Amino acid sequence: MADTIYALSSGRPPAAVSIIRVSGPAAHVAGERIAGSLPATRMAAVRELRHPRSGDLLDEALVLRFDSPASSTGENIVEFQCHGGRAVVDSVLRALGLIPELREAQPGEFTRRAFENGRIDLTEAEGLADLIEAETESQRKAALALAEGGLRRQIEAWQQALLALSAQAERAIDYDEEDEAIDPALVDGCAKLAAELRSWLSRPRIEPLKDGIRVVVAGPPNAGKSSLLNAIAGQERAIVTDVPGTTRDHIEVPLSLGGIPILLTDTAGLRETADVVEAIGVSRTESLVERADILLWLGESNEAPAHAEVVLVHSKVDVRGGAPEGSLGVSSVTGEGLAALLEVVATRAKALLPSEDAIALNRRQAALVEEAAELLEGLPTDTVLVAETLRLARQAFDRLTGRAGVEDVLDALFSRFCLGK
Repeated sequence: MADTIYALSSGRPPAAVSIIRVSGPAAHVAGERIAGSLPATRMAAVRELRHPRSGDLLDEALVLRFDSPASSTGENIVEFQCHGGRAVVDSVLRALGLIPELREAQPGEFTRRAFENGRIDLTEAEGLADLIEAETESQRKAALALAEGGLRRQIEAWQQALLALSAQAERAIDYDEEDEAIDPALVDGCAKLAAELRSWLSRPRIEPLKDGIRVVVAGPPNAGKSSLLNAIAGQERAIVTDVPGTTRDHIEVPLSLGGIPILLTDTAGLRETADVVEAIGVSRTESLVERADILLWLGESNEAPAHAEVVLVHSKVDVRGGAPEGSLGVSSVTGEGLAALLEVVATRAKALLPSEDAIALNRRQAALVEEAAELLEGLPTDTVLVAETLRLARQAFDRLTGRAGVEDVLDALFSRFCLGK
C-alpha cells in the first residue's frame, strides 16, 4: 500500500491563503483527525483545524475532500485552504507530521502519483514541468498544450493506426499463402503513417522555446560587441574598453523579446593571438558561433562565418558613417538602428519557434517518434517480420507516453517539480 503524503501545495507564506494537500489511503482519516467531519466528496466546507493530540485550535479553514480514483492523484485527497501566515502553515504541517500514517511528500511526488495512477501520461507530466518553469507567454502556451493532453491525444491516434496495421499483418499471417507478397495496402498504410510522423519531426522543437533562442554577437576585437550587448540588455553587463581583447570569455544575458525568450551572448573578438587566455576565449567563440541560432556579425561582411541565420551589423554608425548595402547600421551610444535590429532578430527568432497553436516535441519525444518512423519506413519483406516491426513501433509509442521503459527518465523529470506539486 502506498504511503500517505502531505505538503504545502501553494507558494511559500506569507500569503492570503495557503493550500495544504494530503494524498493517499489514509488521507480521509488524517483529515478527520485534524478537521473533524469531512464534507461530501468534491464539496467545500469551513472547519476548525485542531491539533490531533492536544485539541488546540490551529486555524479555521476551508476543507475539500476528493475520493479515489476521481482526484488529481487518483488517490483519496484532503485539502486545507487555511490562512497563509507562516505560523499557521507551520502549525498545520507539524500537526499532520504527528499522525503516524503520514509522511512529508518529496518534490514532484503528487504529480508522480498522478502519472503512476494513470491520471496523466508522461507527455502531460512533461508539460506540467514546463508550465511551472515558463517565464514567457510563448512558453506558457506551449507548456499548456502539452499539459492539457494535446500530444497524448495525437499519440493515441497514432497508436490506433498502428493497431489496425498490426491486425492487418496478423490476418495476413493466418490466411495468406507463405510465398505471397506483402499486402500492398499494408505497405501503403505504414508509409502514410511514417510520412505523418516525419511531418511532425520537421516542426520546430520545444528546446529553443524553453532555453531561449541563442543570439550570438561575434566579430573582431573592438567591433562594439560588448557595447551592443549592453545597449540591448539595457544595463552594463559586459566590460567595455578601447583595449583590444578585453572580453576573454562569453557573457550570457537572458531576455524576453516580444514574448520570445532570447539568450544573448557576447563573445571574445575573433583574431589570431599569442595570449593563451585570449586564445581559449577565441576557441569558445568559434564554438558558440557554430551553435548559434542567430548570429549578429559585427565584422566585415566578406569575413562573416558561414551561417544560416547571420545578420550583418555595421556598428558604431555614429562614428563610422552609413552602413554598406546588406548591413544594418547601429549605434550603441545614440541608439540609432537598435529598434530595427531587434525587429529583425525577433522576426528570425519567431520563425525558429513552434507556432503558438502547434504542439512541439522535445528531444526525448522526437527521438521516439523518429524511432517509430524509421521502423515503418524500413519494412522487411516477410509478413511475420512486418508484424514484429509494428510491435516494436508500438513499444516506441508506449515509451513516449510512459507506459513502458521510462524508469530512467522519471526521477529526472519529477525532480524538476517543486515540493507540493
